[in-house]
Formats: sequence, C-alpha cells, structure tokens
Amino acid sequence: MGRTRGWGATGLALALVAGGGVGLLAFSGGAARADSVQLLANGGFESGTLSPWNCSAADAVVGSPVEDGSGALAGSASASDDAQCAQTVAVAPNSTYTLSGEVEGNYVYLGDSGTGTSDTSAWTPGSGGGWQRLSTTFTTGADTTSVTVYVHGWYGEGTFGADDLSLVGPSGGTSPTPTPTSTSGSTTPPPADPGFAHPVYFMPLDNSPQAVGDIVSGSGENEFLLAFVLDSGGCTPAWDGDAAHTVASDTAVAADVQAIRAAGGDVGVSFGGYNGTELGSSCGSASALAAAYQQVIDKYQLTRIDLDWENTALDSGMEVRWGAIKQLEAANPSLKVSLTIPMTSVGLPDTGKDEIRQGIADGARIDRVNIMDFDFGLTSGTETQAAETVADDVNGQLTALFGWDSATAWAHTGIQLMNGHTDQPSELFTQSTFTDLLAFAQSKHVAQFSYWDVNRDRVCDPSVPHNWADGACSSVDQSPYDFTRTITRYTG
Repeated sequence: MGRTRGWGATGLALALVAGGGVGLLAFSGGAARADSVQLLANGGFESGTLSPWNCSAADAVVGSPVEDGSGALAGSASASDDAQCAQTVAVAPNSTYTLSGEVEGNYVYLGDSGTGTSDTSAWTPGSGGGWQRLSTTFTTGADTTSVTVYVHGWYGEGTFGADDLSLVGPSGGTSPTPTPTSTSGSTTPPPADPGFAHPVYFMPLDNSPQAVGDIVSGSGENEFLLAFVLDSGGCTPAWDGDAAHTVASDTAVAADVQAIRAAGGDVGVSFGGYNGTELGSSCGSASALAAAYQQVIDKYQLTRIDLDWENTALDSGMEVRWGAIKQLEAANPSLKVSLTIPMTSVGLPDTGKDEIRQGIADGARIDRVNIMDFDFGLTSGTETQAAETVADDVNGQLTALFGWDSATAWAHTGIQLMNGHTDQPSELFTQSTFTDLLAFAQSKHVAQFSYWDVNRDRVCDPSVPHNWADGACSSVDQSPYDFTRTITRYTG
C-alpha cells in the first residue's frame, strides 16, 4: 500500500525501492554448499493445502496453472491486499542461504525478513510473460536462529502464481512455532488512557515539513506522532533510515520535540512505515531490537511509541518483534504502545489479526490498535459511510481477538484518516468528510482520532507538478491546516 510515506513517492514506484530490503531482479539460483538442505515445507504446494504457510485469505492452492507437479499457489492481489504467503524457518547463525522459486504475474515478490543483516527480495517486472525464476541470497546474523520468507503480488495487479519455492542452506534447530491462529478466553484490557487523543502524523525531515511553531499556532495542535524511524544499517535507528540522520546524532528532531513540549503538548515516535528497512527486519533478536527501540525512547524521553509494521515487515518475524515489545514494556512501565494496521474493505487483514494474536501469545501489551481507515478503495456509497463500516467491522474483530466487549474495544481503538487524495484514486477525504468522521469517533469514544499527515495539510502549488497523492500537499482546495483543526476538536 503506497501512502506517500517517505521520500515523496507513491504507487508502484514505491515497490521498486521497497520490499523490506535491497531489491534486485534475478533469474538464476545460487550454488548450494555441500552441507546445504532444502528447508521449506510444502514449497511446491503439492499437499493441496497452504499449511504450514501463513497466507492471506486471497491465497489458494490450484491445480492449474502450475509450473511443475500437481499444485501451485495462486494469489489475487487486490487494491488493499498484496496476497502475501509467508513461512518462518529455523536457520543457523552466520550462514548463507539461497531463496528461489518459480513465479508468474506482474510485480511478484519473493523475499526474506528477520535475517539479522540485510533482508533481500527479488521481483518480476510488470510485463508478466509466463513462469519466471526468482532467486536471492542472504547471510544470517550472529544471533539469528529463524527467518521469515514470503511471496506476494502487488496491490491491484491481480492474480499471480508461485511454485517450487525453495530455501537452501545449512539446517537450523527446531522450526519456530507457527503464529497462533486463534486465541482463547479473554485478555485483561490495558488501563484507560485518556491522553494523546488527537495526534497528527508529521514527517519532521521529509516531505517539506512546516515549522512546528507554525503548525501549533495555525491549528492549535500540540500532539504529534513523528515518522519514521528505520534502520540505516547494522540495527542503527535513523530518521527515514538515512545514515546522515541517525537518532544518536540528531539535533533537528530533538529541537522539534522540545518546541512541542514547550507548547504544552507531547510526541510519540512511529517505527516503520511503508518504505525502507524496519528495525525488526534486521536487528536479529528480540534483545537487539529492544535495545534499538530503547535508544529512541531514551533520546526523546518518550512515553509513547507507534508500531507501523507495513510491507514485508507486516506479519513477519513477529516472535522477535513482540518479544522486544514485551522487554520494552517491562523496562519502561509508563510506556504506551500503539499498533498501526492497514485496512481492507472488511476491516483487519489476516496479517493484522496474526500480529495481534502473536502479541497476545507473547504477553506483550497493545494499548491501542490504530486502524488506517483509508486506502482500501471506495466501491459504493460515500467515503464517510465506507470508513464507518470498516471501523465497525474492526470493532467486531477486536472483540473476538481480545475477548472484550464492544465499548472496551472502541476505547482501545484509534481511527486514522488521510486528508485529500489518498493513494486510491476512488477515495477522497474532504474537510466535510473529516467533520463527519469526527462525530462518528466522538460517538464511539475511541482512544485516538488522527490522520496522515500534517505535511499534506496545505494546498498544492499549481505551478509545480504533483503526484496524485502528494507527500507535501492535499491536492484539494483548502486553507492551511483545515484538516488539523478538525482533528484537534476530538475530545474522546
């Protein structure tokens, strides 16, 4: 899902620089060592089932078309689901592996995450052209004992196929326990958190950021979610993953944080986003990831963090990620954690449900589930009706996942909008849409009403070319901070 989130690019252009790591197009497999073995189970889908893969609801095993044998994976990538299928495999530290397979379709991705070094991926170009072989090689980190491999299509590109998937390298220990598919009983809800009710997302170093003082004076907003901290290499937290802007050396964002707090507000930091390498994909272990997150918490004296695990970070390496969050919560008792999840037209994607289940299973606390109530595509009705329907669907899903009643689920839900043009041409959030959804949020008493993002809360300069969903303006007629002023009216 492109979200004009970093470096000003959108849509398919993002795919060619994203993919969870260093992307490359390759059509030949690497040579296996003498002690190498095939590690994937059911890599050719010959069993007739998806097990033990963890797959999107859009994935299925078919008898035709296949590249070899009697079965193959078929996924249907929609506007809101890339139809990912993933498998977590035990590996040996400091070892080299080759991931390969046959794929068919436009923009089909094959890749890995949680390697402890640099995650890699390979993809087909948009020309399709029958079955093609993809291959990529990675080396595990010193503490890496499991990796997640995946195959998926691209949003809106339709059906793709995958067959004869293989991961070759030294055998590891016992394969990790698969992500749980269900929860039993009821979890104790986190304590009520009435603060930070209307934070706006803000990219302080990207997409032509406004001065914090101008935002505060122009809109009254003093609650900010600063985006995004990523890995600049070697499990090093940096703004936008830029080695020139590591958190350790930062002074610019720290000055913004000081200005916001001087205005009576507060900040949280969002880890992840659509582009770049999320720290959980490269730090290798829960303790290393917790230490990287802790650097950011200590630097800005944070009591709130946002986990925006998207793209290949979504539903991969969850044992490492939630293990890290559990450690952070133990070390920082006042820390509040929000989990941000992209939406489908029927609420949470299966990958998002898996993330919540894994967090519950690992004993980590999720204070807020923040739903990105946009980019799922409008097929009928109004934007307001569609966003309300998705939020209602999520409420039912959260009651089932956590065992809570409806009111408790709403009290731990964040509704996040996107102003103006979204990445889906069918969607448009006007000022009146925000006002309508403000009333809806108030009626449900949600924990948080927010939007992506204040960098876009201004009219586009007509003399300059702009993307459909530009990272630095809304692409609709407006006055500065129209959308932010609506958000700040939310009281919970």
